[in-house]
Amino acid sequence: MSHAKRNARALALGASTLYEASGQPCAIDPAIRPVWAGAAIAAPAYPVRCAPGDNLAIHLALERAPRGSVLVVTANDFVAGYWGEVLTVAAEAAGIVGLVIDGGVRDVAAMSRRRFPVFSRGISVRGTIKASAPSVGQPIHMTGVQIAAGDLVVADDDGVVVLPFAQIDAVLVAGEARARKEADFMARLALGETTVDLLGLSAWRTCA
Repeated sequence: MSHAKRNARALALGASTLYEASGQPCAIDPAIRPVWAGAAIAAPAYPVRCAPGDNLAIHLALERAPRGSVLVVTANDFVAGYWGEVLTVAAEAAGIVGLVIDGGVRDVAAMSRRRFPVFSRGISVRGTIKASAPSVGQPIHMTGVQIAAGDLVVADDDGVVVLPFAQIDAVLVAGEARARKEADFMARLALGETTVDLLGLSAWRTCA
């Protein structure tokens, strides 16, 4: 399967369905949110570790990351403006398709106008230095989730999940089965059945 087709399947299913289908602790801290409504992305991860208040590693990553990647950046939840309009333009030119950062960004209006998907812990006008690059392209842990280059990032208004590379196809298959089941549930609900019946909760009717 081509990367483009796989990414499209993942994006159509969405973060919530894939999280439930995976059965794994693959969800990033829900405090990391899209900086503009409707932002969504499904693409391979390129992990980056920044020192607090230092974005040198991000600049190096833009030179090294494969085209079509999402930069996944940990800054140990230190919120500053690691990323803004200049880096957004540089990322687009380098073929980078999105950013997930456990830190902060700024120039949000420009990112929204350019429709560049960014998921961030916060927004901050505070600038950064360029003095160290702890790691670029090496595996990281972000809010309890291990992330390696090539893992699949799926992010939308519901949140961010990262699927391990070796399990992507299996989770997509499970996600599509879950989506079909939910579609059947909704069709039956429209015909008058209830969630209590469909989920096998009828024994609880006498407890309320």
